[in-house]
Amino acid sequence: MVNQTSVTEFILLGFSDIRELQILHFVLFLSLYLAALMGNFLIIVTITRIQHLHTPMYFFLAFLSSIDACYISTTVPKSMVNSLINVNVISFSGCVTQVFLVVTFAGAELSFLTVMAYDRYVAICHPLQYMLIMNWNACLQMAAASLLSSVLNGVIHTVNTFRLHFCQSNVIEQYFCDIPQLYRISCTNTEASERFTLASVFCVGLFCFSLVLVSYSYIFSAVFKIQSAQGRYKAFSTCIPHLTIFSLFVSTVMLSYMRPKALSSPSLDLLAAVLYAILPPLMNPIIYSLRNKEIQGALRKMSQKK
Repeated sequence: MVNQTSVTEFILLGFSDIRELQILHFVLFLSLYLAALMGNFLIIVTITRIQHLHTPMYFFLAFLSSIDACYISTTVPKSMVNSLINVNVISFSGCVTQVFLVVTFAGAELSFLTVMAYDRYVAICHPLQYMLIMNWNACLQMAAASLLSSVLNGVIHTVNTFRLHFCQSNVIEQYFCDIPQLYRISCTNTEASERFTLASVFCVGLFCFSLVLVSYSYIFSAVFKIQSAQGRYKAFSTCIPHLTIFSLFVSTVMLSYMRPKALSSPSLDLLAAVLYAILPPLMNPIIYSLRNKEIQGALRKMSQKK
């Protein structure tokens, strides 16, 4: 990665210049961060300790929870520290690292949600062949492919962003290093880079959305053919949480990256970033805990053992 810029650090957007509001921001973000970590680690520990949850579906859910914990940790702790010590500076190398990690974990989240849709398709539409198709070798290969493709995606977008020159303003109008905001302060022509980013987000999103849509079209067709109401409820109870999380993640990312420039403003940009960087990791364990009966039962069993 070649960099010939004079900028050695960036200044991130603070939520307020008023000290009391900075402390409030720190407390609020700390509460959200701890809630997200506790929720996701609880899912991981539950799946690890409860034997009957050692299935492909919960294997991918544990991976998703791990990714969520890492994803929220790339942006929120730095923002909390900045508010606490009233310093909004991030080094150039720190900004590069943050962009890479945000893109990588966001890509991994989307990849695993897509793989989980395929897992639900096989489980409901081909139940007799489920363990043959979704064997542990296949699960590990899908997980490895998702992670490797996400890392590659992160490298490509990071290089595409920081090949630009930053020689004038170093003020990023966001609470973390966000690619669209970096484009705005670059002193070189960003048109090609912006088109690449938009095309990449659109193509990857469309591919994953299409796979999920096709999977659920077959799933719903199979579920409505089930005669027993209990059988339909059990099938839906494993699908609705996943579909809710996928919709939440895709909609927040689209709000941040795909909306027209005419709808862009500092306050809306900040809200969109908070939604897609904090809301999915925070809500995923809550949604699965509320909607998935097996997770609820496992949590009760763990609490009774204590």
